[in-house]
Amino acid sequence: MGDPGEPPEGVPEGGSGSDDEYRSVVFDESFVRAARITELSADERLGGHVPRAIRHKFGLGALASLPRQAVTLLLLVVLAFGAAVYFGVTAPQHEAARGGGTQLTAQLTALTAPQAPPAADPNNPFGTLPATAGYADGSAGLGLPVPTTGTTHFSQTQVAAALDTVRRYLEASELTASVLVQGETAQVRQLLAPAEQSQFDAATAAPADDQHHAVTGWMVRFDPMKVALASNTVKVAGSVSFTELDPGTLEITGDHTLVYALRPAGAPGAGPVSLYTVRREVRFDVDHNDVAYAQLRLVDSVEQAGPSPCGAAQAEYLQPQAFGAAGAPAASPGAVNPADHAHPAWQSCAVLASPKG
Repeated sequence: MGDPGEPPEGVPEGGSGSDDEYRSVVFDESFVRAARITELSADERLGGHVPRAIRHKFGLGALASLPRQAVTLLLLVVLAFGAAVYFGVTAPQHEAARGGGTQLTAQLTALTAPQAPPAADPNNPFGTLPATAGYADGSAGLGLPVPTTGTTHFSQTQVAAALDTVRRYLEASELTASVLVQGETAQVRQLLAPAEQSQFDAATAAPADDQHHAVTGWMVRFDPMKVALASNTVKVAGSVSFTELDPGTLEITGDHTLVYALRPAGAPGAGPVSLYTVRREVRFDVDHNDVAYAQLRLVDSVEQAGPSPCGAAQAEYLQPQAFGAAGAPAASPGAVNPADHAHPAWQSCAVLASPKG
């Protein structure tokens, strides 16, 4: 029988067929305990050497056993994540959840004329306006303040920027011919904060007299199939003021009387011209994010407009009283002067008072 130390295939060529030559190597207990597993260096790992089977212990000490490149990458990932969380929390956020600042509430009072409105002189349509009313042409009558200081939480530069955005909105929504009589809406929409644009779109798509979806709450406009401008000039008298509502909100209000010279659509140049008056009180909320992006939120719009027939649907367009027709109801309320800013704009249907010098 062969030697137990020999392989089944026999003794390899040149071999002795016995393990006598290894018998002098003894792996006793003291030798095993003294043996240490040597960790490969980073250069050896990158060089493609096969790593030894080492069981790593997880903890802070494990970082020391990672390659330098891996540690650097891990730190970069941690820093990037931390920065994203920090800036996501501290960056200015648009206050989309603040109910009062994301939805317009609009009210409109029709002012009817007890007698047919007198025709205006086509060559000087505004000649009958009282000189003492302080009317000016277009934006010159808006009465925008020039801020000399800021508020507690808004700098002078920020206040000036917010007022300039309001100026642009008022010019677009009250004074621009393409908005007034041509159905243009984009110029007004682009100045609104994204939180309000969906309400604006819903109003223009399906106007409704529900205090939230009247297009005439956002802008002054007339039906281009019925009304044309007899003059591109709009007479304006009023003012704009601002105050800090809270640390994150600047409140800007405007109160203006606007007078338009109108004629029937399609009428020749010598057609009848009449004056139409709108008193418009508006309130805007502007936060720091709005200032940075030159946008605003129109919160309240209260209008008196006439001469208009009581009961006419005016959610989509303002409806001037028919040229040459009287429209006062049989039992009409007291007369209202839209140039009188001492009284609130919101009332029920009322009689348009004659302007006084």
